[in-house]
Amino acid sequence: MARTQRLFAFDRGLGSREVAGADEAGRGCLAGPLVAAAVLLDYETLSRSDRRALGGLHDSKQMRPEQREELYPAVLRAASRVSVVVRCVRGIDARGLHVTNIEALSCALERLAPSERATCLVDGFSLRECAVPHRAVIEGDGTSAAIAAASVIAKVTRDRYMHRVAEEHPGWGFDEHVGYSTPEHRAAIERIGISPLHRRSFQSVAYSQLGLT
Repeated sequence: MARTQRLFAFDRGLGSREVAGADEAGRGCLAGPLVAAAVLLDYETLSRSDRRALGGLHDSKQMRPEQREELYPAVLRAASRVSVVVRCVRGIDARGLHVTNIEALSCALERLAPSERATCLVDGFSLRECAVPHRAVIEGDGTSAAIAAASVIAKVTRDRYMHRVAEEHPGWGFDEHVGYSTPEHRAAIERIGISPLHRRSFQSVAYSQLGLT
């Protein structure tokens, strides 16, 4: 709870009633889509019950799956607005990972349509083409409550998708590692090759290690 309070204190210290945060999930994966999310918190209307419900909020990568699932509906209830943008594997291969990531984050923030009075934050990146004024926050999902909330939305959305498609693509263990580069995932690629869910641009270190580049 103290960690979450620090995230709220950071946002409140910005001096804005409304704080928007944007983050992504899946950037470092071998397989599956990239999901970007943006969340707008209105600190004048955020109730005590909302704050209590968000008591475990912090960097989603450091949370257990069940913790993220519990926080997901709490974020949806507490947020004034939420937007989610999904970019498929073929789009990532065609445009490149970095370009796709920046575009998805920009789109998520623009679709959120924050007011001019809102302070808008993005985890780690400055989005040059984004129409919404914003600032990058290094390790933002462990610094800002709005970014941490966006990270939960993005991560849960993506994980749920990967769990669903695991049944359609058995053998790779997508329901376990959700597309990230684990020893088990790399072993499956070596054993049975790649699936339609795998990114074919082969930009990751794991692919290089497997000799697939």
